[in-house]
Amino acid sequence: MLLDEPLGALDALTRHELQLQLLRLCEQQKRTFIMVTHDVDEALLLSDRILVMGSGPNAEIIHDITVPFGRPRDAETVEQDAKYHELRSFLLGSLTSH
Repeated sequence: MLLDEPLGALDALTRHELQLQLLRLCEQQKRTFIMVTHDVDEALLLSDRILVMGSGPNAEIIHDITVPFGRPRDAETVEQDAKYHELRSFLLGSLTSH
């Protein structure tokens, strides 16, 4: 399933609820989801792999990151992991430097 910024225009509470629904759906359906997002926290919670694109019309993949958190996963457990904070800082840094 391809999702292009599906949660971008939602308020924080609705967004969080739908993120949890996507996690459950992913577990139940055992299907591949490809999701475009500009939200680093969302990417770290929902993804198994993150591809960071450069900017501009000829954008290329500048980072290919395997997310180290097992499944099933939940936001609280992920956000308490030291690796989460390390990856979050790296991703935010890479986005602001390009």
